[in-house]
Amino acid sequence: MEDILKQRFHEKASALAKELKAMLKEHGDMKLDEVKLRQAFGGARGIKMMIWETSQLDAYEGIRFRGYSIPQLQELLPSDEQGEPLPEGLFWLMLVGDIPTEKEVEWLSQQFSMRATVPAHTFAMLDSLPTDTHPMTQFSLAIASMQTESCFARRYDEGIDKADYWDPTYEDTMNLIARLPRIAAYIYRRTYHNGDHISPDVSQDWSGNFAHMLGIEGDDFKNLMRLYLTIHADHEGGNASAHATHLVGSTLSDAYYSLAGGMNALAGPLHGLANQEVIRWIFKMLDALGTKSPSKEQIADYVNSTLSSGQVIPGYGHAVLRQPDPRFMAQKRFAEEYIKDDEVVKVVWKIFDVVPPILESLGKVKNPWPNVDAHSGALLVHYGLKEYSFYTVLFGVSRALGVLSALCWSRALGFPLERPKSVTTEWVKSTLAKMEQEA
Repeated sequence: MEDILKQRFHEKASALAKELKAMLKEHGDMKLDEVKLRQAFGGARGIKMMIWETSQLDAYEGIRFRGYSIPQLQELLPSDEQGEPLPEGLFWLMLVGDIPTEKEVEWLSQQFSMRATVPAHTFAMLDSLPTDTHPMTQFSLAIASMQTESCFARRYDEGIDKADYWDPTYEDTMNLIARLPRIAAYIYRRTYHNGDHISPDVSQDWSGNFAHMLGIEGDDFKNLMRLYLTIHADHEGGNASAHATHLVGSTLSDAYYSLAGGMNALAGPLHGLANQEVIRWIFKMLDALGTKSPSKEQIADYVNSTLSSGQVIPGYGHAVLRQPDPRFMAQKRFAEEYIKDDEVVKVVWKIFDVVPPILESLGKVKNPWPNVDAHSGALLVHYGLKEYSFYTVLFGVSRALGVLSALCWSRALGFPLERPKSVTTEWVKSTLAKMEQEA
């Protein structure tokens, strides 16, 4: 069967690589940014220092995938019968920059079904772990265990022209994305449902089959999975999971090693783990207040108490965004259509009304608005997925779409090993002293 996506990607990548070569020859010395001392000590915040083709984050408009906003994607991408975009279509868009047709998305869904067989040793490895092993640990290990299947590693060992690195990287990417729902569902069922596994249904699309293997049936939940896996797919290249995937990949580690590195970054409390912290904080608040329907005044008192204790309000604030996260708003619109009477959802909406004014009054918070994590937990809980520690695995399945399509581009464009220059604090002191003497 002809791989129409692979052919389209090769055409696009070859054209851009030629364009970039000419651009760098003429403008290679152009300055992109100026690094400040506070940025060097502050996690390289905001420094323009990498190319990421698949998406870009605007402080006020939010994430744009190949120039398209989330509302535009919901309108333009091929969708299910209830109107939510299919994540396969977003992957196609990120990989080649074109909105796919329904026929092309159907072809891609079939490709994922054909490539979805997980090696037996991966399941054996998972079954050897204690069932209380954190799901993200299991997920990362499962991804790394499949490295034995890497097309890139095999062809690199055989000897492959650098210009062709993208080809086996594409194959690894397609195979990995195809298998992730099966792996994630296997982890979920062995951890929370006594290993009572559910066989795949290859007649369904990528997200629908994932929902089926999780054991949560119903068209609404499948619809939610399509939305969830679309809006979490990418968030430009500077976030920790994307950057970690890119960094590992820049060493010519294959997609399995690279994605495992990205998932280890996603597992951190300052990144993907935050989505489970939000719903945990909400239920802790409801227990403390002794009600499932708190007033806005009660919520405000609890928020102030949380802040006074030196803690943050999980789900609020973002390193880049200066408006409510469009991903939050997309989930809010879903809830308004399908589960507007849910008690936890109503609490999320009250928090949305209460928290931003309180954070703004502190005078220190640049972005008092909710991010994507502030709403996702309430939706998942409503449909019966109440195991918070699994939420980051869901995030990881989605994020693989963006970081692996970006890895294909890195290989196609011949990006080099990432190797920034570091300095010591003593060097900084010495340099500052010299600057003061010269002033």
